[in-house]
Amino acid sequence: MRSQERHRDVAAYALGVLDEADAFRFEDHLMECPRCAAHVTEFGPITRQLMLYRRSTPQFVSPLAKPGPRMLDRLLSEVGARHRSGRRRFLCAVAATVAFAVAGPGIVVVAGGGDKAARRIEATDARSGVWAQVTAADETAGAQVELKVKDGAGPRTCLLVIVGHDGTEETVTTWSVPRHDARELIMNGASSYHPDQIARYEVRTMDGEHLVTLNSG
Repeated sequence: MRSQERHRDVAAYALGVLDEADAFRFEDHLMECPRCAAHVTEFGPITRQLMLYRRSTPQFVSPLAKPGPRMLDRLLSEVGARHRSGRRRFLCAVAATVAFAVAGPGIVVVAGGGDKAARRIEATDARSGVWAQVTAADETAGAQVELKVKDGAGPRTCLLVIVGHDGTEETVTTWSVPRHDARELIMNGASSYHPDQIARYEVRTMDGEHLVTLNSG
């Protein structure tokens, strides 16, 4: 698979329409391409909405049908525009916030402009030593999520996974940990879950190793 074709396959991989062999090759590429890892993360809200639509709608299309390249390119373009717009709104909200502590250690509610409030949670895993802090701001379409993490056990590729109260999961953001560098990393992402629909956040490695859990309460 040529380099440009691997980049173009990000939408097909995120939507789960690659065959097993191509998906395996794309995962190898994903480990070395931060740009594609970021695009896969941005498709999270769309893939979850498609999953919910599929569960509630009779299937009139053959399960073997696959979206064409024009549809995949259009989806990728729309996701990028949504992510840029959402990130600007989130940064403006954070700039205007005032924090006050509630509900015990490790959990903070951050009061912002208007009626919106962001919920902040932090935790350190005793086994892995990884510290993480998540701030989730409620938005019309779900939540804007900021992650701060300190992990000195790199190099490795990690991801932040949201687990809903209904047991479903969504990947919010993906990043690469530098070699033996425990400095704080900051990532932003968008989720189709609202904060009150989230049971917990999990930081995992790309190969499934659990690093730290942040319970939403």
